[in-house]
Amino acid sequence: MAYEEFTLIGRNAVIEAYRSGKTIDKLYILDGSQDGPIKTILREAKKQNTIVKFVSRERLDTMSDHGKHQGVVAFAAAMEYAQIDDLFAKAEERGEDPFFILCDEIEDPHNLGAIIRTANLAGAHGVIIPKRRAAGLTGTVAKVSAGALHYTPVARVTNLGKTIDELKKRGMWFACADMDGEVMYRQNLTGPIGLVIGNEGSGVSRLVREKCDYIVSIPMKGDIDSLNASVAAGVLAFEIVRQRMHQ
Repeated sequence: MAYEEFTLIGRNAVIEAYRSGKTIDKLYILDGSQDGPIKTILREAKKQNTIVKFVSRERLDTMSDHGKHQGVVAFAAAMEYAQIDDLFAKAEERGEDPFFILCDEIEDPHNLGAIIRTANLAGAHGVIIPKRRAAGLTGTVAKVSAGALHYTPVARVTNLGKTIDELKKRGMWFACADMDGEVMYRQNLTGPIGLVIGNEGSGVSRLVREKCDYIVSIPMKGDIDSLNASVAAGVLAFEIVRQRMHQ
């Protein structure tokens, strides 16, 4: 199945996309624009809670290639986002404890795509990403996921920390990856669990880390001190698989 990330250029194209129900990941508007069509677009963006950025004409010219953007460029998701309840429904359908992977500000679409692929292969019931400072479901993410995006629901939330609090009320526990944590083999990672993977450079943010029940590390013997985010996600996800198999 092919996936495309749509670049929408011009006011009419963006308005029609909103009215047809298309998910807009990011919206760029010429700084200072306030006429009727722009106000209409901003109203639609507010309804969908789209990230809106006001930028210079030069930035829009670069994004649109030909410069005929009418002050508006938008990027639509390659796949529709799921709701958190969809992830729980998938777990219930399989008769399994929920297992989600949460990405804390993963910015590289190749990493996000690889994590979605890992989530599918490890039997996770879905992936949760934040709306801001993170990659969305771009065409690159879809391609790198190698088809997994079609089977693994991805939910996008406004605040990852608040989402963790809400999921804890539904019986979930959370483990985050950090090299200063307890070695993963010594932690009980069975039951309803969310695995939190942090940003490629800074790791899991302090506020999210503080909400996690377990801080887990991967034992490493090499000369460098960290793994790529998607590789770390794979190692930890399959430790969860191993522990579930031996329950």
